[in-house]
Amino acid sequence: MAPRVAIAERGRPLGSPLSVWLNYRVVPFLVAGLSKLWSYTLRVHRVGFEALEDVAARDERFILAFWHRRLFMMPLAYPFRRKGRGVAILSSDSKDGERSAATWRWFGIHAVRGTASDDGAKALVRMIQAVRQGWDFGITPDGPRGPLMELKPGVTALARKTGAWVVPVTLAFDRCFQLGTWDRMVIPLPFATCTIRYGEPYRLPPKAEDAAEGVRLQREMDELEAWAEGIGRG
Repeated sequence: MAPRVAIAERGRPLGSPLSVWLNYRVVPFLVAGLSKLWSYTLRVHRVGFEALEDVAARDERFILAFWHRRLFMMPLAYPFRRKGRGVAILSSDSKDGERSAATWRWFGIHAVRGTASDDGAKALVRMIQAVRQGWDFGITPDGPRGPLMELKPGVTALARKTGAWVVPVTLAFDRCFQLGTWDRMVIPLPFATCTIRYGEPYRLPPKAEDAAEGVRLQREMDELEAWAEGIGRG
């Protein structure tokens, strides 16, 4: 079944029928298809995956936290098949967000609509609802526009209010290049080796301090990023 253009159902103007078909059907299909073909050429290894497998085996919710520059190929970090549910991400309520959401649907990824930078409280409520409904979550704490690798508090608040496990994660490629974007997006070369490294899952107490927990998560994600950079430099 083709992905639905949910934003159109709310009356947001998307353009002519031809424009809608091209931008929200054809383009997402082509981008997702190319990305999947690209991923099939990679040799994938997972490090520290056993602890996360145990969480999934107990059917408990978890949050994958990773920097925005590691977003490309990050679907490889979620190999689980959960009946009726899966992993969700936050996608803005804009036209660009609709195009992004339509692309992610081809990977089986659910998009929760909202923008943390514009209306953080509303976006957080929607994410909490998704986790309580049984979705795992993937979050880029420095998204959608940076600053680069500076953690925003949403991920710790989401974990604290839902009891979901926090799992910092990154992926590294032995052969790759960087885009000239704000996040310096890392792109693997075809047939590269992709190593996905997971941090140890942990939970936040309901009364935990977001600031202190943010410092902890920032430190763990920085350590993973340093490790990934070392792999990329060979």
